[in-house]
Amino acid sequence: MDYDQSKVDEMTLALMFLTSFPEHGITRSWKGYDWDALGRLHAAGLIQDPVGKAKSVVLTEEGEKRSRELFQKHFARSV
Repeated sequence: MDYDQSKVDEMTLALMFLTSFPEHGITRSWKGYDWDALGRLHAAGLIQDPVGKAKSVVLTEEGEKRSRELFQKHFARSV
């Protein structure tokens, strides 16, 4: 199937906000997402390298900010 990878990456980063948690002054998110999308987010500087045994990945400062913005854009309710 042909699909828009940038949209997948955007949704992945938005959902990473939902599964994020603070740990020792950094923000982590569970990494149960498509490996290709995680690789692209890493290449874009939004997350640290997802390869490894850890079940979570570190969001960079920019990644954390963008993740929050995308979550609000796509999933927040209007009041």
